Order: sequence, then structure tokens, then C-alpha cells
Amino acid sequence: MQRQELAAWLRLLLTPGVGKETARKLLAAFGLPEIVFTQSLDALQTVVGPKTAHALQQAPDELDAQVEQVLAWLAEGTNRHVLTLADPRFPPDLLQMADPPVLLYVMGDLDVLAHPRRLAMVGSRNPTPQGEANAHQFARALGQAGVCVVSGLALGVDGAAHTGALEGGAPTIAVVGTGLDRVYPRRHLSLAHRIAAHGAIVSEYPLGTPPLNANFPQRNRLIAGLSQGTLVVEATLKSGSLITARLAAEQGREVFAIPGSIHAPQSRGCHALIRQGAKLVESAQDILEDLRMVDPRDLSATPAEADEGDGPDSLLDAMGFDPVSLDALQARTGLDTAHLQARLLELELDGIVGRLPGGLFQRLGQA
Repeated sequence: MQRQELAAWLRLLLTPGVGKETARKLLAAFGLPEIVFTQSLDALQTVVGPKTAHALQQAPDELDAQVEQVLAWLAEGTNRHVLTLADPRFPPDLLQMADPPVLLYVMGDLDVLAHPRRLAMVGSRNPTPQGEANAHQFARALGQAGVCVVSGLALGVDGAAHTGALEGGAPTIAVVGTGLDRVYPRRHLSLAHRIAAHGAIVSEYPLGTPPLNANFPQRNRLIAGLSQGTLVVEATLKSGSLITARLAAEQGREVFAIPGSIHAPQSRGCHALIRQGAKLVESAQDILEDLRMVDPRDLSATPAEADEGDGPDSLLDAMGFDPVSLDALQARTGLDTAHLQARLLELELDGIVGRLPGGLFQRLGQA
């Protein structure tokens, strides 16, 4: 992108009183930003108020600094891009939204944004061990089936989904709520580098934008918009993941949910979605079949079932699938404390059982 073109788009968005909605109205009325700034005051006032019209006639003080910042960022690597609404490479699915971003910052492979199979995976930042395992295993199985997983790089389900997709050999897309010159949360710095190398990180927010709470619900619409369907792994009733699911449904996309324990708050959002018409799924195959995603690889490569013990009297059978205390397990199995704790530790190290707060344990199923 040439400096003059970039400066015009940035000037439009930096003008006081011009947000994304007003910018789209001006573009619809006059065309490219360069043309907007040639309009008379009277012409501008047919679209915006007098105060904003006056503001459009002079460049914001910070414009030159912003242009230099973006150009310097773009120069740091060939995998950095700024897409405008007028760019032919702008994701077509986002153009169909009622409120597409005016500018889109991308770090990674632009072709991934048009991947033929894209599924959003969202969920709790504080999942249960089973929920985190489900996110990882579903994403890995979907990745092995050639599906690009779209998520938000957050802790918990998002991070597990991105990691699983990469392990499955597929690209993954992270839509973030900050500028692309920073990574949030910081513990996902290494993961972000892997995503940029084998997929794409996307943001509509200017460079330097910090992790503001208001930005994350907004970015959820892009997660839904870039995907052919949305899978909610775990979510409380007030989770932002339910916003993503609602936006996906409003855009005519399929919504899927994984059921969980009736005792887990993180499952209540999924159960509410299922009552509202979301499709209950128990495996990645359910999603692939529903979305008619052609599987170019062998689905037999999905994660193997965990070792569930030697018979009906095994420890895993005694655990069931809900959180359980050590005392309850002793009562069910008759094992002494030392033997029981040793067996639980072995299962935990094998990734078959997870340890929960409060001294509880939970069996981890496979996707």
C-alpha cells in the first residue's frame, strides 16, 4: 500500500467524530477516502453533522505519526498486511457483515482468510480440565481433517483450540482485540508466533491498542464472520462465547455446542445454547458431516480413545464423568488411600484424569 493511500484511510478513521459506522457512510456516499476529503462542507453535511464535517476538512495532528508507525510495522516482514474495504484481498465473508471493519491488520498468510473450511472454536477462559481437553482434541481432529480453526488467542479454550489445530497440521486464525504490535495475554507470545507462521493473526484495531475490555465483544463478530460455523466448547451463562454464538446465528452460520456436566457452571452456557437450537456434538465427525466439509485426509487419525481401565470395576468406571472427591472414590472402590492416590497420579500424568480445585478429580474423555 502506498503512503498516500494509507494516509487517507488512517485520516478517515482518526478524524474526531468518525467511527467505523460513519466512515462506511462516507465511503458509500463519496467513494474512496481521498474523494471524501475533496468534498465541500455542504456536501459532507449531507452525511454527517456540522462538527464532524468541519473536522474532516483538516488532518488530525497525530496522522503523520500513525502513518509512520504503520509503515515501519509493515516493513518488518513480508507477512504483514493492511487491508482496506476497497482491497480485493479483503475477506469476502466479512464484506457480507452489517458492520465490517474499515481496516484490517493481518500478520501471516492472507490465503488462510479464504480457506475453504473454517470453523470457530470459542469457550471459557477458565475451563474445566475436560473442557480444555475437549478443545484441544476437537481442534486436533478437525485440523487433521483439513479444517482451519478460528479463535481469539485468549487463555483456556482459545489457546487449546489454536494449539490443537496446529498439531493437527492445519492453519489457524487468531482474531485479537489489541493492536498487532502486542500480544495479549503475554503467556501466548510463543503461540502467537506459531500462528503467524502457520496461519494468520487478525485485528481491526490500530497498532498500539491495549487490551481494553470493550474490544473483545467487538472482535467476536469477526470470529463468527470468518467462520462457516461456531463450536462452543464450554461457557458460563454470561460468557462472551455466547455473544459469538449469537452473532454466528444472526449471520446464518451453524452453531454447535458440547454438552457437559450438569454440575459445572462452565457447561450451563452450552446447555442453554442447545435448548435454543444449537446442535449437540460429541465428536469432530459430527461437525464435519453437518457442514459437509469434505475430508481430504484419513479421519482414522483422530485421537485414540484413552485407556479406560481393565473392566467394569476399574477406577475410571468408578469415577464416572463428573468431578469426584478422594473420599467418594475410596467409598466406591474400596482402595486404600496410598494405592488410590498412586493410581490417580498415574492417570493424571497420562492425561486421563484432571485435578480440580477443592481436592476433586475428573475423568478426561477424548473428542
